[in-house]
Amino acid sequence: MEDSKIVDLYWERSEAAIGETAKKYSRYCHSVSYNILHNNEDADECVNDTYLHAWNAMPPKRPDCLAAFLGRITRNLSLDRFRQYNAEKRGRSQAGVAIHELDEVLPSPNGVEQEIDEKELARQLDRFLEGLPKEKRVLFVQRYWYLMPIKEMAEQSGMSESRIKSALFRIRNELRAYFEREGVVL
Repeated sequence: MEDSKIVDLYWERSEAAIGETAKKYSRYCHSVSYNILHNNEDADECVNDTYLHAWNAMPPKRPDCLAAFLGRITRNLSLDRFRQYNAEKRGRSQAGVAIHELDEVLPSPNGVEQEIDEKELARQLDRFLEGLPKEKRVLFVQRYWYLMPIKEMAEQSGMSESRIKSALFRIRNELRAYFEREGVVL
């Protein structure tokens, strides 16, 4: 079923919306969640919670891209669960490693001299990503949005792990330079 028809089902408050969403997007959402949590049961729970959140969000929201809408909900729920599990032990899973890699690039949440509105920061990040070649943009999104392990990225792309690590390092440096040119305090 097409995404627009699925969204229409949500707007009609038809329970079939959840079934159609699960049919089309359960594997995608599970993959997003599993890359963060590395636990099938937790990923399944986050996917089920995604359907509930989508149900509660539509209406009034009418997403242009259902996959991105669901992916964002799943990612946020999974990151919340990840933070909850790691609040005391501060483990270093792939999600923790990927997030740590961006620590030096992203501005601190308590910028002293200049505070950046989250929406403006997102717009600047979008502009940066739009300026990257497709291969680099895909690597960045796979690693820092989907929190994909380097090994899996290498298998999918046919590149070596060291080449991917080097490319990500260079992209982070480009992002840091871009933010500095834009006046973002790091």
